Amino acid sequence: MVNEEAKEFVFEDWLAEGIRACKAGFRKGRGREFLPAEFRAHLKAARKEMLLAMRSLIDAAIERTEEKPKKKTTKIKVE
Repeated sequence: MVNEEAKEFVFEDWLAEGIRACKAGFRKGRGREFLPAEFRAHLKAARKEMLLAMRSLIDAAIERTEEKPKKKTTKIKVE
């Protein structure tokens, strides 16, 4: 007997379900044994790089707010 109510496979749903399952495993403390040490090291480095990128954006925004406004000069022709 064929299940007529079988859902169509949707990759995004399947991926989201896997991510939810991984997050649940991490909350229960099983993440360390699930992921290889090398992966965790790369993940930590990537997180640091992302934070450094955000820092550079914030530093640039601070510098722009601290810049003195340029005086607008107008040439006047004197006869």
